[in-house]
Amino acid sequence: MTTVRLAPGVFLVAVPGQGLAVRTPDGEFLRVDTGAVAPGDLVTRLTEGGGAREPRLDALVSAFEEAGYAGNVDTAPPAPLAGRTVLVLGDPPLTDPLARCVREAGGRVRTGGPEDVRALVSAEGDLRTAVVWCLDGPVPMGLWDEADRLPAAGAAWLRCHREGAQVWLEPPAFGPGDVTSADVRLRRLAATPAHRELAAYWDGPRAGDGGPGHHAASAALTVALLTADLLTWANGPATAPSRTTRRHLRRIDIRTLALTEHPILPVPPIAGGRPHGATAVHRQGNSGPEGAC
Repeated sequence: MTTVRLAPGVFLVAVPGQGLAVRTPDGEFLRVDTGAVAPGDLVTRLTEGGGAREPRLDALVSAFEEAGYAGNVDTAPPAPLAGRTVLVLGDPPLTDPLARCVREAGGRVRTGGPEDVRALVSAEGDLRTAVVWCLDGPVPMGLWDEADRLPAAGAAWLRCHREGAQVWLEPPAFGPGDVTSADVRLRRLAATPAHRELAAYWDGPRAGDGGPGHHAASAALTVALLTADLLTWANGPATAPSRTTRRHLRRIDIRTLALTEHPILPVPPIAGGRPHGATAVHRQGNSGPEGAC
């Protein structure tokens, strides 16, 4: 007989006067009706693999398995990124720890350049591939234009960059209609009265040292958020958040590690065709910092 144990993150709790309860990995408590089975026998079976072998206890153990709260200890759960490939591009302070996280989650890491992105765009289909592009500085004009076509070609598209003390993690694009880097640029320009200055800053040249740069903690936080997006992608549509909840632009202040989120929507094609510095995308009268887009 195979040995069945509690699933990771699941606990059995003895509640005074009420018997056993299950604490799920999500923190929910469920009461357990053991019937004629002694609660201690169920605990022993699911935590130590021992205890009595009789039909009523076996039925309870089977119920735990069917609910996903117990399983065969001889069968390791699949790694969350198993069977997935992640193409990592960009700067080592971010790409190195990201590659480690992907490998630890069972994914295959590839490194490359814009030519590899171009090949993925041309391939199309269910590629089971994600592209993550991490920059420790502003995005040069046009660098991500071709990568914006990845979701339509069947690949996931994740990206982040730093502007001085602010790190911007753009919404992950998992399919057609998701937010692209071009959408983010246009929306950010529309949300600030300094749209000409911001466009000039992006295009360069820029005088200054570009600091403060990423440090270990800010890089770790950025990589953790990117890894979480990759796990969402790997879990598929059944468990992934809706498109609405994915439409958030995240900003990290690397001096304090404060994280803020800003809702953002794709730009309709007619607006998306405008030059990114055009005054037509500017909302007059907005005198505050960049916010909801």
